[in-house]
Amino acid sequence: MASGDDIYATALTRKGQAYIEGTLVPKNDPNWSGPWDCAELCSWAVYQVAAIIYGCTDDTAAPPVADAYSGAWKDDAQAKGVVISIQDAAGTPGAMVLRAPTAQLGGHIVVSDGQGGTIEAKGKAWGVVQDTLNNRRWDFGILVPGVTYSNPVPVQVTPIGYTVYRYMQPMMNSPKVGEIQQALTNAGFDTGGVDDIFGTNTLNAVIAFQTANGLTPDGEVGPATAGALGVAFP
Repeated sequence: MASGDDIYATALTRKGQAYIEGTLVPKNDPNWSGPWDCAELCSWAVYQVAAIIYGCTDDTAAPPVADAYSGAWKDDAQAKGVVISIQDAAGTPGAMVLRAPTAQLGGHIVVSDGQGGTIEAKGKAWGVVQDTLNNRRWDFGILVPGVTYSNPVPVQVTPIGYTVYRYMQPMMNSPKVGEIQQALTNAGFDTGGVDDIFGTNTLNAVIAFQTANGLTPDGEVGPATAGALGVAFP
């Protein structure tokens, strides 16, 4: 029977392989060795273990062409899956943990190791790596129907203790945003000017900078993106 432990172990076999945003992975190819993106790794591991197409824009598509997407993981979880707390997901091997995308911001999804850690396709600069759930922004955990999971032993996940600079309503207005805008401008990414307001022009510049530098292209400025920009953080 398909288990969450098997999902985690399967995803872990791809540690060290390359990342390309938006790549399409044949879910039925057990020998696929990359590249990956975050949702493709999760959906591939589920299919390998449970022969279920899940977290794809069309879950009825043939396995070679089913396109995984973090937003589809959100939709599937809310429509036909099981949504659990981040703490329960952190203590459940093979559970997924999602930062859901919005109309403006990209999402990210990872596989929990059941001990507060992850296996994930993190970004071009990292590839597929083991990491932690701590000090990162998440929305909820996900269990896939048809998969058997061990009873969760909730793991406390340390919330972010600093401000993540991102597009939101009302828009963030801060001198630190101005520093980010200036650094983006200096790096050749147009923010439409330095006005201390994190609007759509700044968002697009952040995503372009992240993409060009192999960072997770989520449009958010946390420690990794700030460090790449040379902006002091927090």
